[in-house]
Amino acid sequence: MTSRRLRAALLLAAFPAAAAGAVTLALKAGHRRLHVDRHRIELRPQPRRSCPDCRGDGGWWVDGANPEMEACGCWANRPTWRIRLLPVPAWPDEPPF
Repeated sequence: MTSRRLRAALLLAAFPAAAAGAVTLALKAGHRRLHVDRHRIELRPQPRRSCPDCRGDGGWWVDGANPEMEACGCWANRPTWRIRLLPVPAWPDEPPF
């Protein structure tokens, strides 16, 4: 194996780790939580720890006869992004031939 091919192979092997690091950094900077399952990929907003109103709790309790939590605008007004994945057909029980 030549040095050029070895260098290319090492770069290709390092690419998934670098891409995962970039995605993690982008999610931390964007204050979003990644959720992945077989049906969808979802990015949900998270409360900001540096928010002066909620201090990272995501809201506060409103007093009254029925106390409930009021969501803070640091995360409640931001959209949730979803990508629906195509369904994967089940494998047949019989062999194809």
